[in-house]
Order: sequence, then C-alpha cells, then structure tokens
Amino acid sequence: MAIEICCKAATGAPDVLGDCPFCQRVLLTLEEKKLTYTTHLINLDSKPEWFLEVNPDGKVPLIKFDDKWISDSDVIVGLIEEKFPEPSLSPPPELASVGSKIFPKFVTFLKSKDANDGTEQALLDELKSLEEHLKNHGPYVNGEKITAVDLSLAPKLYHLEVTLAHFKKWTVPESLTHVHNYTKSLFARESFEKTKAAKEYVIAGWAPKVNA
Repeated sequence: MAIEICCKAATGAPDVLGDCPFCQRVLLTLEEKKLTYTTHLINLDSKPEWFLEVNPDGKVPLIKFDDKWISDSDVIVGLIEEKFPEPSLSPPPELASVGSKIFPKFVTFLKSKDANDGTEQALLDELKSLEEHLKNHGPYVNGEKITAVDLSLAPKLYHLEVTLAHFKKWTVPESLTHVHNYTKSLFARESFEKTKAAKEYVIAGWAPKVNA
C-alpha cells in the first residue's frame, strides 16, 4: 500500500519540515511501525491547488491510503493502527487521555501577557499529574511499552520545551524528575530525531501567535 502524507513546511523554508506537532505525531507513528511513506511539504501560506482540491479545509496532516485522502491526526493514527496492527501502539483505554490537557494549558500560558492570571499554575498542575502517573507507571505512560499516547505527547512536550524557554525563559521544574526523564527518552528515539522540526522553525511558527 502506497502511503503519502502532507505535512506543514517550515516558515520561510518550503523544503524543510515545519513545526506542526500533529504532523509529527503521524510521522512518529509511521516510523515506529517501520512503514514506508512519501512526504509532501505544504506551505500553509500558499497552499497548492491540488492540495486544496483533495482537502478543501486546507489542514494538515493529511494522509493518503490507497486512493483516499484522510485528515485529522486522531483519525489518521487510528487508521494506521487498524491497517498495520504490528507492532501495536494501542494504549489501554483507561490511559488514552493521560497528559491530554497539557497542550491546551501550555498554549494558554505561552500566549498569556499577565504573570498573575493562573495560567502557569494550571500548566504546572497538569505536568505534576503526568509526573505522578509516570512515577507509578513509567517510564512511558503504559510502562515499558511505548504507545500512541506517548507519540501524541512527545511533539507537544517538545514544543512546550522549546517555546517556553525562548519566549518566557521558563523550564519544567527540576523537581519533576520523571517528566524530565520521560521527555529525554522520547526525544532520544530515532523516530523522534528523524521527524522533529528544528528549534528555530518551532519558534518561528509560534511567534505570530505569541506576539498577537
């Protein structure tokens, strides 16, 4: 089966993989399953006509299985699991939402202009919750075995680390040792190294939202 995937091109560098964490999530899934695929980098400021024809919403990631284009990273990851069940990346249902609130809390804190609005604490609370889970069940969300939950969290934690350090001089507290070990382990994986956006492109991608 020929697999094609459309991902965001880097801001100002159309031939380089951009900063979309949802695209990286899908790429990580393909890499961890050792699947062969072709990548199309899409400049979201100037979307090609063919891309809009198959995908009027104009969103990435977009994947092609057989002759059908499918969008939405949740749907895509589920389909990859269904079509290529080995190695399994399915988490137990009760773990599917671990860490799911970290990304929205991070985005709110990143965009915040008021140091006393509680957004930092809201993010810390979610990171502490992840810390507690990893302490009891780690090193990954489902113990020794990496799952789709980890592959969803990894790009988001990378964006969190890069952008908060750059825009707010903020880092995850050292006391959250399990979170630190978790991110180090995820970021060191071959699949992650191969699919991550360079830090400067992550910063460039978020700059308009932060400065809005």
